[in-house]
Amino acid sequence: MSTAALTLNPAEEWRPAVNPWIIALAVTLATFMEVLDTSIANVALPHIAGGLSAGQDESTWVLTSYLVSNAIVLPLSGWLSSIVGRKRFYMGCVALFTVSSFLCGFAPNLPALIIFRILQGIGGGGLQPSEQAILADTFPPAKRGMAFAVYGIAVVMAPAIGPTLGGWITDNYTWRWIFFINIPVGILSLLLTSRLIQDPPYFRRRKLSETRIDYVGLSFVALGLGTLQIVLDKGQRDDWFESHFILGLAIVSAFSILFVIWWEWQHNDPIIDLHLFRERTFAVSNLLMFMLGFALLGSTLLLPLFLQTLLGYTAQLSGMALSPGGFAIMVLMPLVGWLLSKYDARYLLLFGLSMLSFSLFHMTNFNLDIDFKTAVWARVLQAVGLAFLFVPINTAAYAYLPREKNNAASGLMNLARNIGGSVGISFVTTLLDRRTQKHVSDLMSHLTSANAQFQAMLQATAQNLMAHGTSSADAQKQAYGVVQNLVQRQATMLAYIDNFHLLAYVILAMVPTVFLMKKTKSSVGMAVH
Repeated sequence: MSTAALTLNPAEEWRPAVNPWIIALAVTLATFMEVLDTSIANVALPHIAGGLSAGQDESTWVLTSYLVSNAIVLPLSGWLSSIVGRKRFYMGCVALFTVSSFLCGFAPNLPALIIFRILQGIGGGGLQPSEQAILADTFPPAKRGMAFAVYGIAVVMAPAIGPTLGGWITDNYTWRWIFFINIPVGILSLLLTSRLIQDPPYFRRRKLSETRIDYVGLSFVALGLGTLQIVLDKGQRDDWFESHFILGLAIVSAFSILFVIWWEWQHNDPIIDLHLFRERTFAVSNLLMFMLGFALLGSTLLLPLFLQTLLGYTAQLSGMALSPGGFAIMVLMPLVGWLLSKYDARYLLLFGLSMLSFSLFHMTNFNLDIDFKTAVWARVLQAVGLAFLFVPINTAAYAYLPREKNNAASGLMNLARNIGGSVGISFVTTLLDRRTQKHVSDLMSHLTSANAQFQAMLQATAQNLMAHGTSSADAQKQAYGVVQNLVQRQATMLAYIDNFHLLAYVILAMVPTVFLMKKTKSSVGMAVH
């Protein structure tokens, strides 16, 4: 450890006036609420469309509008915090999220709801980066792993329980309550934040009068990330580049993002500090966080969809199958936080990536006859891998960055995870649809009049139908329908297996990147600060 690290000045020795764990719980409350809201509205969409007399395709803008505004604010949160102060920015985000949730609940029509969801996404976009920066400053490096474990429980648990909770609320009450439940949580979070949190002395606010706002960078960040989120959210529904709308947005997004990279890199006062990627541990951490979002949200979409569409589970039962995985994460994340204080984060990352890849390979053994227990244990295995990834990635990301860069770093880390999740969802839904078509074509090519097994199946099915009172002519027609349904189910099952295979290989390919990271044991983190 260097002499400079041993002779810390008073600002560097700063610790909050209250117990840091109370602060961790206070800020995690609002973040859990925000992450939950990204998934809770999904299952309520048909109810929202019916309640507001809107078409199913129109109603999807309720989801897209939130994701677009959320993605735009994420990388800007560090810059905005530096102007208004981190505590004020965080409380402003909580207040905006809470008020817009109230307005969403009372929205009289679809256009109004979309506008309120945009406001809700703006407020929600600043919560996660601000919380991570607060935790990174509140806890010393030796305890930072445990702090991120608390945060990780909220971020990983919320998407898992969101659809189940949303379904229960809409079935028993009304879709408007998926927004109203945010109000008491938001008020409580505001009260706790105002009493408990303070900006550290080394956090320097910039005077707005002395700040030259980078309007060019701001405009192209909003345009690039906004159009990218629309492309990812609606691409599969509109058949990707077969749609002129999607193709046009993709071109605009690619140009805007490339321009932002060039512009912000050479700008004297950038709104997004891309120079942080010069630190290779931070750069690799962002890549791993992107892939974590990719695998987490991709598989979180696939598993309940598989259980409900192919195995006939209800939304509640499929949620129960996923719940033990959530409890496993709750138990393991504090353990991972403790291990980070003893061992290099790279070892934990290697185990986490290997375990996550193994769990996805294990899911390739699924078939149409698996029982509830098999589905539960598959999710638990996956949860073990996720628990050993989220906390070490976050801890490693901040290990070699100066404290004044925590805000900018947290915005980029959360953007990586969110965009990774959007890419993962788009990827698995597209692959599921395309591979199902491919497998249907392959299987149907074998069902010919020359296939004795096929003819025997048709005859047996027709006889069974006639035994239950169906006429001979109708039985022959229905027999073809039964076989076609069996082919469709089997083709879809094979498409799910293809998805699990590809996700497993993608995660396994991330293992070599861990060796590009520097040693991130807690003692190293103390030295750099």
